[in-house]
Amino acid sequence: MVNTTQFKVITKSVKKTDRRDAETLALYLEKDMLPTVRLKEMEQGQLAGLVATRDTLVQQRTALKNKINNRFAMYGRPIKREQLSSEKGLAVVEAEPFDALVRIEIGVLVAQVRALNASIKELDKTIEASAEKLQGYRSIISIKGVGMVGAATLLTVIGDVNDFANAGKLGAYLGLVPRVSNSNETLRSGRITKRGSKLARTALVQCGLIAKKFSPYLHAFHERVKQKKGGGKANIALARKLLEIIFRALKNEWVFEDFGQFRLEGGISPLKVKTKRRGR
Repeated sequence: MVNTTQFKVITKSVKKTDRRDAETLALYLEKDMLPTVRLKEMEQGQLAGLVATRDTLVQQRTALKNKINNRFAMYGRPIKREQLSSEKGLAVVEAEPFDALVRIEIGVLVAQVRALNASIKELDKTIEASAEKLQGYRSIISIKGVGMVGAATLLTVIGDVNDFANAGKLGAYLGLVPRVSNSNETLRSGRITKRGSKLARTALVQCGLIAKKFSPYLHAFHERVKQKKGGGKANIALARKLLEIIFRALKNEWVFEDFGQFRLEGGISPLKVKTKRRGR
């Protein structure tokens, strides 16, 4: 499949006909210059849809919770955000003695949060059951900090890890590499390209921030970058570092017994394991 976002020769053409478009495609195909897009297996595509839908619902729920919180703050009754995360807390919020109109508004918002909670819970069950069947699930879920949703997100986006020659290629595919501008003899690196899946990049950052709590190596790495370049860049660097580990784990079918100590099942150190050589 041709990646139309990167192939503008046809879309920008002023003389568009089916024949001309076909000739242009054939010319670039002959020269191996067509930018392509990877296609997912049907099951991966369907699971990716579930994960994306879940993310949409979570964002909607967050917006509703913020609305409730703002309404309470407006009337001088601030509440803790975590109070909106449990049924007990929602019941307390719903019972607050506001004026009639405000009670109706709060009641509707709470009802919507409850409905979203139920929908997200249903999606979680389906996602977990489906993700467990994906190749590489045991490897990626053994990385402390990568949860079920994060694993499903990353596996559906990465697909066959053998499509990537190295972790750098995978990082570029996910948009985690810096933009590079070349002017004469000056080479500059800027912000990350942000190409590829935003959902996967977000998952890597979130998983990385959790993983560093269990891994002294990741924690030290994050702190070192943070002192030099600030928290934002440190988080991106941490996501890239975690992606390197994920790449190697998927490539070599590693399953961690103790991720914090970087030890595989059976007490084996990955550094002592001969990596598998596969087709490139």
